[in-house]
Amino acid sequence: MAKYNVEILPSVIRHDFSKLPKNDITRIMGRIKSLGDNPRPTWSKKLSGREEYRARQGNYRILYIIEDRVRIVQVTKVGHRRNIYS
Repeated sequence: MAKYNVEILPSVIRHDFSKLPKNDITRIMGRIKSLGDNPRPTWSKKLSGREEYRARQGNYRILYIIEDRVRIVQVTKVGHRRNIYS
């Protein structure tokens, strides 16, 4: 059982995933699911000056917020590393 509930914002599903190849979405979803077990793995990083964390999956980045009090990981954006921070 996951320690944290993982929520993906509707805008991520509607906009961000529509721009990605299907085989990359499968790998990204696997990475997102693993955040439920450990929201601060060694391959993620807290972004400076923001409350968000970044997880890497190949050339893509997953931005998310951790709400420890209610044990939720909320995915706020997914995109190519070139465009994700703008």
